[in-house]
Amino acid sequence: MGPGAAAAFLGGLVAGSFACAVAYRVPRGLSVVGPRSMCPSCGTQIAAYDNVPVFSWLLLRGRSRCCGQPIAPSYPVAELAAAVLFAVTTVVLWHDPAQLAMGLVFVATLVAITITDLERRIIPNRILLVSAVIGVALAAGLDPSSLPERAIAAASAGGLLLLAVFAYPRGMGMGDVKLAAVMGLYLGAAVAPALLIGFAVGAVVGIAMIVRDGASARKRAIPFGPFLALGGVIALLAGDAMVHWYLTTFIHG
Repeated sequence: MGPGAAAAFLGGLVAGSFACAVAYRVPRGLSVVGPRSMCPSCGTQIAAYDNVPVFSWLLLRGRSRCCGQPIAPSYPVAELAAAVLFAVTTVVLWHDPAQLAMGLVFVATLVAITITDLERRIIPNRILLVSAVIGVALAAGLDPSSLPERAIAAASAGGLLLLAVFAYPRGMGMGDVKLAAVMGLYLGAAVAPALLIGFAVGAVVGIAMIVRDGASARKRAIPFGPFLALGGVIALLAGDAMVHWYLTTFIHG
């Protein structure tokens, strides 16, 4: 791991910790800028040395210092995932500063919404709105020529998911529609493989649940946001190559 990737890994740990805080606070209507983190079990303010991403959880053996209650392992897992994604994104996109800057914000967004969708079955509008504003600002400042493509991709991806919601309202919600639009803003044309991957993985998981649990599995709702997030990550790292391969093989070939 080079120095750039190592720095990105450390930055990803911090970003992952912030994404966890956002995922916890925003659905509960709390501010993300203050006060300092508190124990969700007893409300005691968490000391800085007990709030170091991943390492504090390991040192505390997954329990709060103040009251001994378990700390969900999803937090260090999310922090570590963000760190790895930051490092990989930096390695893949280091040659394009605009794409890299947008990619890091995009990854942090996906981590936050994955947590909220898994824990509370929601994708908060506030997270998506802030991410969209940042994405537009970065694109306008760093790569303004890409704005038309990004706008078309956002409208197309959001429209496609909206049709899916009308066709199968139990399968996904409006949060997924808005997430798809934000993905289009960040990915441009690469949102197409992102959605395909998301739908494919979701279908495989759904079929596996039916095979394991029978018809009763059809009545259980599973969050679709994480599948879209997985597709978004893959498309961020390899989506342009996938689109190029498709066009040269089936359109221009």
